[in-house]
Amino acid sequence: MLILVGLLCFIGGGAGAFLLAHWLARRGKEKAQNEAQEILTCAREQQKEILLQAKEEAVRFRSQAETEAREHYLELSSREKRLTKWEENLEKKNESLDHREKIVSVKEREVEAKKAQLAEIEQKEIKELERASQLSAHEAKNILLQKVEEEANEEKAYILRRVEEELRQEKEQKAQLILAQAMQRCATDVVSEATITTVSLPSDELKGRLIGREGRNIRALEHATGVELIVDDTPEVVTLSSFDPLRREIARSTLEKLIHDGRIHPARIEEMVEKVKKELEGEMQKSGEEAAYRVGVHGLHPEITKLLGRLKYRTSYGQNVLSHSIEVALIAGGIASELGINAQLMRRSGLLHDIGKAIDSEVSGPHAVVGADIVTQYEKSSEVIRGIAEHHNEPEDMSLYGFIIATADAISAARPGARRDTLENYLKRIEALEKVALSFSGVDKAYAIQAGREIRIMVKPDKVDDLGAKKLASELVQRIEQNLQYPGQIKITVIRETRTIDYAK
Repeated sequence: MLILVGLLCFIGGGAGAFLLAHWLARRGKEKAQNEAQEILTCAREQQKEILLQAKEEAVRFRSQAETEAREHYLELSSREKRLTKWEENLEKKNESLDHREKIVSVKEREVEAKKAQLAEIEQKEIKELERASQLSAHEAKNILLQKVEEEANEEKAYILRRVEEELRQEKEQKAQLILAQAMQRCATDVVSEATITTVSLPSDELKGRLIGREGRNIRALEHATGVELIVDDTPEVVTLSSFDPLRREIARSTLEKLIHDGRIHPARIEEMVEKVKKELEGEMQKSGEEAAYRVGVHGLHPEITKLLGRLKYRTSYGQNVLSHSIEVALIAGGIASELGINAQLMRRSGLLHDIGKAIDSEVSGPHAVVGADIVTQYEKSSEVIRGIAEHHNEPEDMSLYGFIIATADAISAARPGARRDTLENYLKRIEALEKVALSFSGVDKAYAIQAGREIRIMVKPDKVDDLGAKKLASELVQRIEQNLQYPGQIKITVIRETRTIDYAK
């Protein structure tokens, strides 16, 4: 019974569950159908809206396209009108050009005809000119070209003179400034030495003692010093004669010491000469050091200093060589300072430039080369050595240092009063200068003036023109520089004068 009841309950529950599930399924199906119907209805409405919007957009695009097409059409119409107008204008211009071309063609024919007429007239005039001048056209052309060439040469000569004058003035101003600034720093006194030295005696009685028995004292003194002792009638004076200033100084000092000592005999003379030589060596060393200190040159080798001091007793053309060397050193240093190069090296080279003269009587060769060889043993600076070796313009490739030393050397030597010259040498130099000037063609007269510092030349005006006068001056300068020896510089003045003379009757 219970099983039956349970079975019935199970069957009833299953049926109820089936009916419930069937009802729920049916209910869900109806709901899904309703939702699908709603979705479909919504989609249809959206489709209608989209189609409506698309139609509106198409209408708008069509309207815009029609508007743009209408505007493009109007623009094309306007361009077509302008092109038509341009074509009309071009046709008018072509017609005008054709008309002008015809006029130009007519005028060209007229010009050609006139050219032919002018050529014919020109030929007639040329023939008439040839007949009147008795010259052919080629000859007349050559004459005209020659005249033009002469005028061009004159103009060239004028421009050349003007440019050279400007350059000369600028060069002189610059050179004068440099040399003046260099020379104003130097105020060296030049000592003029002679070949004789006089020694004063307390009394004439000493002359006999100096001569000695049978002249043995005087012979001993001359043999020891190499100096000639002259005892003449001059009261209380004896004369020492020698070309070597150093020997004269040794003899003078020895003689004075002997006079002061009173003992005069050959043995004492030899002893005193040796003593004076040693003292003089010390004096030369001191003089060399003082000279180096004066120009600001330091570190010289003692042998160089000794040779430098020896120049104190050496003269050249009456000019003391040591004083001259000091002056050259100061001038060379001043020039170097103005040019912006090492003034210390130039002062050193200027001080030692004549060092070869200290031993030029002992060795052969130019003193510039000898001096350079000596300094090379103790000096490392090539500039100093080149300045010494080149100061007389002996090498072909002269350096700036040699040129500066040569310039300073010439300034010191050419200064008035620095050197003495004999009347004979002066007259020979004047005569040679005038002779060189008269050797040129076209020179009428030549006069050396200003003690040979200037030469004035009178040329024949019919043989030498203005351009030739300029050329003559340049050639004369070269000839003088090559063939003559002279102090300082020589001014060349060429005078070309034309005189016209007539008489009133």
